[in-house]
Order: sequence, then C-alpha cells, then structure tokens
Amino acid sequence: MTPPSAFGTHHEQVVFCHDEASGLKAIIGIYSTALGPALGGTRFYPYGSEADALQDVLNLSQGMAYKNALAGLDLGGGKAVIIGDPTTDKSEALLRAYGRFVQSLAGRYLTACDVGTYSVDMDVIARECDFVTGRTVEHGGAGDSSVLTAFGVFQGMRASAQHVWGEPSLAGRTVGIAGVGKVGKHLTRHLLEDGATVVVTDPYAPALEAVTTAHPEVRVVPDVAALVREPLDVYAPCALGGALDDEVVEVLRARIVCGAANNQLAHDGIEKRVAERGIVYAPDYCVNSGGVIQVADELDPAGFDFDRAKARATGIFATTLEVLERAALDGLPPSIAADRLAEQRMRDVGRLRSLYLR
Repeated sequence: MTPPSAFGTHHEQVVFCHDEASGLKAIIGIYSTALGPALGGTRFYPYGSEADALQDVLNLSQGMAYKNALAGLDLGGGKAVIIGDPTTDKSEALLRAYGRFVQSLAGRYLTACDVGTYSVDMDVIARECDFVTGRTVEHGGAGDSSVLTAFGVFQGMRASAQHVWGEPSLAGRTVGIAGVGKVGKHLTRHLLEDGATVVVTDPYAPALEAVTTAHPEVRVVPDVAALVREPLDVYAPCALGGALDDEVVEVLRARIVCGAANNQLAHDGIEKRVAERGIVYAPDYCVNSGGVIQVADELDPAGFDFDRAKARATGIFATTLEVLERAALDGLPPSIAADRLAEQRMRDVGRLRSLYLR
C-alpha cells in the first residue's frame, strides 16, 4: 500500500477523541467508505506519543480498507487506537466514553477487537454504541476473531506452499512463529496438525508457557533475532507491524513469509529487496483477513453463523494464490499485485455503489 501521509490526506476522516474524566485519549481513522461502512478494530496500546498513535491509526485504517476489499466484503476500512496501557488504564467508564464517540459517527465506522481489546470490551462499548462487532457469543457475537484469523493465515500459508513447492501442505516444513498470543497459538495447532515442525518466540512468558504446555514438541528460541536466523521454510510474523525491516530481510533464511501481523513491510521499497532475495511474501492483509470475515458475518440480518464465516475464510487460499500468480506473471512484488486487486475493486464496486446512491 502507498503509505498515508502524516496528516492523513488520503483519509476521509480522522477523529480525535478525549474524555478527561475517564482518561480516554483515542483516534479514529476512516480511510474509505467506498464499499460500505468502515470496519476495523480498536487497538489499546501505550504509544510513546500522540504522533506515533496517529501514524499507526493512519496505516492500520488504510490496511483495513485494502483487506476488506480483497476479502470481497462490502465494507470500507477504518481503525481506532486508544492511547494507554490496557492492563492499567482500561475501565468501564473509558470504554463507554469511547463508545459514545463511535456512536457519534452514526455508522460510518464499525469497531471490533484488536491488540489490547477483547470481546468482553466490545460488550461494554456496545452499551453506548450500536456499531460494534466482535462481541461475545452470549451477546450474539462471533466471539474471539483470532480463531478465523489463524485459520485464514493457515490457508494463505498453504497457498504459498502450493505456489513455491507445488503442494498445498506444510508437512515436513519448518515454520517459525514470532508471537504466540491470540492468533499465534491457534496457528501453531493448525501447523502441527498438518505435519509441520514449529519453532516459536514471544517476549511474553505466559504465552510461551501456554503453547509449550499444549504442544510440548514446539521448540522455543530466545527472540526474533534468533528466530529469523533459524533454517526455516516459512517465517510467520504474528505480533506487531514492521517485522520485515532491512536487517531481518538480509538474514532471513525462510523461503516464504506468511503471518498474521499487520503492516509487516517496515518501509516503502523493502518489498523489492524481499523479492530480490527470492523470498515469497504473502501480503499480510490478504492472509490475515479471516478475523474481519468472522466479525463481518455478525452484520448478516440472520445473525452470526460460524460455519458460514469459516467457509468464506477458506477462500483466502484462492485469493492468496491469485495474488502470488499474478505477481509472478506481471513481474511484481506480491504486495503490489495485492494492492492493485484491492484498488480495482474499490474503484469498480465503489463507482457502482455511488451510482446506486444517486
């Protein structure tokens, strides 16, 4: 994706939210509503500055627009960030104040879970807001969206294996996962069931303990720097963005990069170096769209149906394969090929929707 400017000039709307009594400081970014209301999660994170938070919400909201378009959803792209430490700053009052800001956008933005927020938080936000997805099953929602996020990444990884090795399987391959939290733990299970060897790392000890307790055969390495130097077949970044920076790309031994983290390309142009090194990069917003497919299913008038959402997430295999094959045919990095497909749908379908509205 072409990175947004620091001031969001490509965005339709950027909203700064502040409630002094609850301590809420948040930013909502709406990149596009060409295909429908802007759907994207709320990230609760202790940013170093408001400028850092703004840049993140601009990048993430654009990524959601492309993700939703490539996933075939009639939804635009948006994202929100709440500035603070979710372990100490999160409260009912803060979440409800945030919900009132989302409500004020009158449905232009639909929120959901992201880093630092959970389905139970969405239930609290929904007490002040009608435009919330990713709610608990008890409240008619899809529950934990990381389930289908991991499933979708696994489908994207299978497609990448088909493209590179001619077989849609990870059996006999070694996969390194950076980050075994909500998504990484489910991805680990899919890979082991498929016959892969899994190596993991995570700075959060309880996450590592949970995975190794459930799967003793998983091997742990100290950090990402050690992981990318392992003799991997596939590298799966599943934590925060910027995973593919200059240093990592130069030492990475994996043939495929396919993971759940958003905005994995650290800067514009790095995708060319990835291609030069013979590494096949499955675009993050293509393979990690299972979660948004899951929460978007809540919007169906008939209510949420997990089997229907999972069937749609299975389509990530075909979409990933199309992106990789088109990239190879056109001599482009896969990220550029994916961007073009998403932009084409936003143009074509967005034009039709505008005709209908007129």
